[in-house]
Amino acid sequence: MKNFVLFLFSVVLLSSCNSVKVVVDYDSKADFNSYKTFAFYKPGIDKAAISDLDKKRVLRAVESELLAKGFMKSENPDMLVSFFTKSRERVNVNQNNNTGFGWGFGWNPWMMNGMNNNINVSQFTEGTLFVDFIDAKKKELVWQGIGTGALKIDNRENKDARIKEFVKEIISKFPPEENK
Repeated sequence: MKNFVLFLFSVVLLSSCNSVKVVVDYDSKADFNSYKTFAFYKPGIDKAAISDLDKKRVLRAVESELLAKGFMKSENPDMLVSFFTKSRERVNVNQNNNTGFGWGFGWNPWMMNGMNNNINVSQFTEGTLFVDFIDAKKKELVWQGIGTGALKIDNRENKDARIKEFVKEIISKFPPEENK
């Protein structure tokens, strides 16, 4: 039982570090079944505040996910795809109280006033990726997916994987359920 609880705690801890929280919004009057082809909207993408290398990573990931869903890239598309990003530094402060159990009920020689406070501080960058689908004929936004999560950028492979994860989670919500 103890091993199961430890395993469950590890799974929750690891999944919470890697998860991407996704929310979507869309035009309920749009006919998502009419969108079969796509192209990238360069003016919007050029404004994204990330490096050109990261823009390429996002573009490749979006293209891969849309092709896997059956959409076709086209010079005369039904919808345009754009994206932009935001990031901010986050700080987590956790306080763990150690009541001293294990040395005798409520007593530990290293405690002062019956309590040992452990404070853990962690800092990380939280990134947000906005993916927009625009009706090419009307030039109107019809769907937006927003993915938010911790960024892990310690090496190129992790950066590639994290961008793919963000994009996959966002694009998995397209088209809206009622239009699938």
